[in-house]
Amino acid sequence: MATNTDNQPHSRLESAQAPWQRLLYQVIFEADTPAGKAFDVLLLIVIVLSVIVVMLDSVVEIHQLYRLPLMIAEWAIPILFTIEYVARILCVKRPWYYARSFFGLVDLLAILPTYLSVVFMGAQSLVVIRAFRLLRIFRLFKLSHYISEAHALLSALRATRERITVFLVAVLTLILI
Repeated sequence: MATNTDNQPHSRLESAQAPWQRLLYQVIFEADTPAGKAFDVLLLIVIVLSVIVVMLDSVVEIHQLYRLPLMIAEWAIPILFTIEYVARILCVKRPWYYARSFFGLVDLLAILPTYLSVVFMGAQSLVVIRAFRLLRIFRLFKLSHYISEAHALLSALRATRERITVFLVAVLTLILI
């Protein structure tokens, strides 16, 4: 069975039937095409830009100096993410399956805080959830091929758990003192 970049069966996430939906699906989900690679690179740039904007906005001096450009970016980026999310849902055969998938939920969590901030005071602080979109890097760079290396790293961490704990306790003690 063929798989897409999410290692999910195509039968669940395959392209919808209309030609425009197939083209959109190819650009968004098929990273092996030139358009798909360009889309992934653009998406990665916007994700990193989003995280940078959140970090810059958290610095009081920068926030005061660049309030308007940061506010515009705070709204423009989630709007771009919303368009991308809707496009993903429109181009798959089973939209509800994508919406409930791991990356579908990550996409939703990336845009939800901005819209919640209109309704609820203080919800804008949830904007740091956008950083979860960095998880897409795993899909973009197909890091799933390195699962065996990840298992080796986890084994090494488990084997040195006591040493790491002692080290962290010592560092925290020094910080507190």
